[in-house]
Amino acid sequence: MSKHKVVFIKGDGIGPEISDAVEEILYKAGAPIEWIYGDAGMSALHKYGNPLPKETLDAIKKFSIALKAPTETPIGGGHKSVNVTIRKSLDLYANVRPVKSLPGVETPFKNVDMILVRENVEDTYGGIENFQTPSVAQCLKIITRPGSLKVCRYAFEIARSQNRKKVTCVHKANIHKMSDGLFLECFREVALEYPDIQAEDALVDNASMQFVKNPERFDVLVKPNLYGDILSDIAAGLVGGLGVAPGANIGDSIAVFEAVHGSAPDIAGKNLANPTALLLSAIAMLRHIFEFQIADKIEHALRQTFKDGIKTKDLGGSASTSEFTDEILQRLDHNTLQHQDPHKILKIKIDSDEVLASKVKDTKLVGVDVYVQHHGLPPISNKIGKFKLHTISNRGTKVYPGEMPDILLVDWHHCRFFSDSEIHESDIFELLNEISKNFKWIHIEKIFEFDGKPAFSKSQGE
Repeated sequence: MSKHKVVFIKGDGIGPEISDAVEEILYKAGAPIEWIYGDAGMSALHKYGNPLPKETLDAIKKFSIALKAPTETPIGGGHKSVNVTIRKSLDLYANVRPVKSLPGVETPFKNVDMILVRENVEDTYGGIENFQTPSVAQCLKIITRPGSLKVCRYAFEIARSQNRKKVTCVHKANIHKMSDGLFLECFREVALEYPDIQAEDALVDNASMQFVKNPERFDVLVKPNLYGDILSDIAAGLVGGLGVAPGANIGDSIAVFEAVHGSAPDIAGKNLANPTALLLSAIAMLRHIFEFQIADKIEHALRQTFKDGIKTKDLGGSASTSEFTDEILQRLDHNTLQHQDPHKILKIKIDSDEVLASKVKDTKLVGVDVYVQHHGLPPISNKIGKFKLHTISNRGTKVYPGEMPDILLVDWHHCRFFSDSEIHESDIFELLNEISKNFKWIHIEKIFEFDGKPAFSKSQGE
């Protein structure tokens, strides 16, 4: 029988211990896997001078599937997160976190069974940050139409493949009207293609409350990156914590399955670690490679172990890592579970250029935002060349025109200019030249209309 080649990153801290436990369980269960071991984290840094060496990334690209234990990102020194680097380098656009109550794991909730789908590349996780002035930092929130369409379609496909009845879009479009508004628009557009599945949306703050009040109401959820990161951990807490939370990072042709908890160096080497999260991730990986019966055999043994009251110390039990592993092994031969519909890893491709081009027919430059550094309200002329000063805001609150609000002003002002006539590049240069005679401008952003509709948000307070 041919074997599946899978890259295995055993990680740092408790990573090697729980990896060895999972490897033993899969071997004893008869999983036809040939492991390709890869280095990442502190061990790789010491060996290669890089926490994610090219050899490991190339191996994942070559074999298209990996299982990853927790890794530690070195503090300082300019090293990037291993997890984030893998996701971005391989365009693993969807982070999938199944969350399901386990027998014998006591929590206030008994019937949690949901799948959280998180956009995995964009949002504030693009890491585009800079200081505008010494006292003002800026982070760009990037939401794209192709990225949003892709992850929303994936969520609906997951729902359909597992006979789920509802998909909930989590957002904050009442405040982030352009960025989250675009994500919600894409969700609603995709939902029309799935009339058999109920589509709803929820504000992220309300969804967070519902998570700890009535999580049973949720089925499949899809969210931008930041909200997804936070809600995924909250959801894990509903069923026992990150120690029982599996994860998968999905791309068009590559999938990386991982335990999402930390490397816990304080208990490393003490035979105390809980291998459940990595084992559940391995079970999902087995279904991904169509080894359904073996996946079901292992899952049944795991759930029966919990049902019999055998748990590691983090879940209130007394079993060591090795004892917990042995108990699972003893139950592998008592499997009567018939496999369910597989958790398919779907290959979804979207032509980004086509998506973007099909939406906007006419683009018109109507104004310019100029960001100015100045202590106190900058006395900028109401008219400069073709441009008229429309508003000045500070920290998102309008301070001009009208009565000055009683707020703390920082040395960073958003000055918005519009023009009633056609704008050329030379007009913008003239505007900046005039402003720079009296003020220090930091950067500019052009303001557009798309198909006659404003492609910009109003200043706060308008």
